[in-house]
Amino acid sequence: MRPGNRLNALLALFASFATAPSAAMTTLHTEKSLYRNILVYEEDGQRCMSFTRRDQTSRQSCQSLADPEQFVFTYTRMMMGALYLNPHPRQILIVGLGGGVLPTALARMLPDARIDVVEIDPAVVKVARQFFGFNPDQRVQVFEEDGRVFVKRAGKSGRRYDLIMLDAFDHQYIPEHLLTQEFLSEVKALLTADGVLAANTFSTSRLYHHESTTYQAVFGPFYNLRVKLKNRIVLTRLDGLPARDAIAANATALEEKLKLLGFGADWLLPLFSTERDWNPDARILTDQYSPSNLLNAAD
Repeated sequence: MRPGNRLNALLALFASFATAPSAAMTTLHTEKSLYRNILVYEEDGQRCMSFTRRDQTSRQSCQSLADPEQFVFTYTRMMMGALYLNPHPRQILIVGLGGGVLPTALARMLPDARIDVVEIDPAVVKVARQFFGFNPDQRVQVFEEDGRVFVKRAGKSGRRYDLIMLDAFDHQYIPEHLLTQEFLSEVKALLTADGVLAANTFSTSRLYHHESTTYQAVFGPFYNLRVKLKNRIVLTRLDGLPARDAIAANATALEEKLKLLGFGADWLLPLFSTERDWNPDARILTDQYSPSNLLNAAD
């Protein structure tokens, strides 16, 4: 065999090993819903939900089998930083369910809070209940509809929330109609006077600069939480960002509860930054200009 052919054969063999399913992986459930392909599997001590394939980039939710209450994903930990801006929300809206990690943790931490969860895919709701211990009740209600439709109706009915979390993803990225200035303005109208917004986005997205200018246009300054991996969390409060000492005081008060989730202020507080690391001239995303199919997802 020629050297070039031998090298190609070795590369092909390595690729087959790299992409082959792990022998330790156990598939629990597969389903093709109206919106996506859903896979639930166990591997490396975790139970995960994926919307496309079994890899790190497509996992929508994961749960530790040894300690289901501890957060597996970095982004869910960062989303809980919203409580540093308002530690006692009474009315909470979460757009996007996944495995139900966020509403389950918030319901446990905040026994007086009422939580509305919006999820477009009934199959995801079913899987979250069956495989991830998500149990809606009188305090946690699920609405199976499009997030933007829910927000529009909630605005017309005068509903208001102390905390809104945006965490809706399909198999590629955030649906484009949930990225625009018009949608974020509708979300803003649902916030109480000191209401807090937390939004999960990607720091590696080609939309990063556009998303940043869009959030700033609607909400003004925000805390921009980033890690070396791909997630970025936008945190802001309607009546203005609290000072660092107020955030630190809230962090201290919440420390015991967050430690039960597997992290604390020593990890989370240093991520709070108002430094602008995006192009301020990037075009704002609107209902007329939201080319997520061209500028989409990770590089």
